[in-house]
Amino acid sequence: MPTYIVLLGPPGAGKGTQAEIISSKLGLAHVSSGDIFRENIKNQTELGKLAAGFMNRGDLVPDDVTIAMVRERLVRPDCAQGALLDGYPRTPAQAQALEGMLKGLGGEVDRVPYIQVGQDELVKRLSGRWTCRAQGHIYHEEFNPPKRPGVCDVDSSELYQREDDKRETVQRRIQVYFEQTAPLIEHYRKQSVLVEINGDQSIEAVTADLLAELRRAEDGGAQ
Repeated sequence: MPTYIVLLGPPGAGKGTQAEIISSKLGLAHVSSGDIFRENIKNQTELGKLAAGFMNRGDLVPDDVTIAMVRERLVRPDCAQGALLDGYPRTPAQAQALEGMLKGLGGEVDRVPYIQVGQDELVKRLSGRWTCRAQGHIYHEEFNPPKRPGVCDVDSSELYQREDDKRETVQRRIQVYFEQTAPLIEHYRKQSVLVEINGDQSIEAVTADLLAELRRAEDGGAQ
């Protein structure tokens, strides 16, 4: 029976990094909604053209288009053993559609790790980023500061803050995430598959906690 894991976490929680590590360690395909969209649009598939049409008009891509893309990805051979889903579902409606889809593939959502990080820490992580104007080298005020403030170590060009990395934008992104995702977290909590992971730790410690919880679920499922 295939294993399906849905990884949840706000922007700045390190979800993408953990998804890559965990999927590799568990031998599961890493299915990222962002990658699926980019691939379909780049290859100009029918679904990609449809999605691009909505995006170019500034509209949200409808659930049925997103679901169709995810379904197409999950039936590929590398997902035969299951998958770790990153960035999908985002709403309870998408979660219900996913459940129907997985049922058809002979599986279900086995576990939903939710990487929790305090809002102040998320803002600090995301709003501390500075980018070099010349070649896009990335620095962080706290975690990777330049040798000279405001100057790139590599090419001496000016460092600037992208609109996405400004404190006000970051706070808005985080707020939108929590508003949209709160019902989804509750949805999975009611199904007893949600497990909360402390994301205010090192990458290695978060990975260790995630693996411990997922293996515990696996052992429990085998009993």
